[in-house]
Amino acid sequence: MSVFALGLNHTTAPLDLRGRLAFAPEVLSPTLRGFRDRLARVAPEAALVSTCNRTELYVASHTSAQELVAPAMSWLAEHAGVSGTHLQAHTYVMEDKAAARHAFRVAAGLDSMVLGEPQILGQMKQAVREADAAGTLGTTLHQLFQRSFSVAKEVRTETEIGEHSVSMAAAAIRLASQLFEDLRQIKVLFVGAGEMIELVATHFAAREPKLMAIANRTLERGEALAARYGGQALRLADLPSRLHEFDAVISCTASTLPIIGLGAVESALKSRRRRPIFMVDLAVPRDIEPEVAALSDVYLYTVDDLSTVVQTSGEKRHAAVERAEAIVDAGVQSFAHWLDQRASVPLIQAINRQADDWRSVEMARARKLLARGEDVDSVLEALSRGLTQKMLHGTLAELHAADGEQRDALAATVSRLFLRGATRNPSGEGR
Repeated sequence: MSVFALGLNHTTAPLDLRGRLAFAPEVLSPTLRGFRDRLARVAPEAALVSTCNRTELYVASHTSAQELVAPAMSWLAEHAGVSGTHLQAHTYVMEDKAAARHAFRVAAGLDSMVLGEPQILGQMKQAVREADAAGTLGTTLHQLFQRSFSVAKEVRTETEIGEHSVSMAAAAIRLASQLFEDLRQIKVLFVGAGEMIELVATHFAAREPKLMAIANRTLERGEALAARYGGQALRLADLPSRLHEFDAVISCTASTLPIIGLGAVESALKSRRRRPIFMVDLAVPRDIEPEVAALSDVYLYTVDDLSTVVQTSGEKRHAAVERAEAIVDAGVQSFAHWLDQRASVPLIQAINRQADDWRSVEMARARKLLARGEDVDSVLEALSRGLTQKMLHGTLAELHAADGEQRDALAATVSRLFLRGATRNPSGEGR
């Protein structure tokens, strides 16, 4: 069984390309079924991890990875609407142990834009649930991801990796503080009501801004979140007419198209008489049209921009990373051992089937002898002799046919298999 991971992330691909391959949670299952149908001949196991910073396809199959990477790359390129050559320039492919190491590092937050961030673990668990619902999560990928979750748990329990990270939310606060002298005097608008917006809103609420408002597609969800912070709730349809009221706008929705356009921001700036607007677009694909960044009184930051702000250092951080990498290494070795054992499963199953066939033949013969009135001891003797001869026939035939070094190697293997509990070795000498 071979395993590989094909993906792109914030270090290999620009934001726009990542946006083209951002899969919303509700489309993961049908997308995986489409991939499985595309490669129906080999029926691989598959799971798709898609976040704002990465899209990764994990595949396990009895077919070699080399045979599957090309069609998988082509499939992803079609989804992105780009050429395979262009996509390949921004992707990475990792196989077997390297793929396991990558999955474990991702789950532990070691490969994230924010070192040690915990959200990726929940996103990977959701990816597993969707793959299971799609019928593409087989034994191998199930083991890979369950082991990655165990590694992540151990990393968080045994190291301080999460304690030395600066979140995207904290980075947004830091940037806003550089623009505004007193965050208590600003009005903040949050667009969306998901987990990331909740996180950022919590950070801003701690600074006690003059006003906080939530604009969301579902007004009820927006109202519920706004109530937690004593804020207002807006309809998305009201956004263009209300945008000028806010000094800071943080957006993170699952929209496939921008919801804040250049024209709306230009109108807001005129109403504000050129007072600046601080904007953070945490969505992939973008929520705010990129052209907005060219406006002189707008300070627009994307997830990639915030990555330069998110920096941690110090001896404790390095020690935590080293310890975390050691935990990952141990997890990889364990998974590789399990994968090697899985490789022998078909042989073990075949041996068991052959043994059952031999047993059935000898049992049928013994029953016939007993039915004819043969002596029980004689029948049991014949049964045991028949089974022994059948089980040893192939081994003895190979020993007789082999010669030279091949015979010596085969004799050593046979000795380990059949003479483990014997008192004498093949040469007849006492142990």
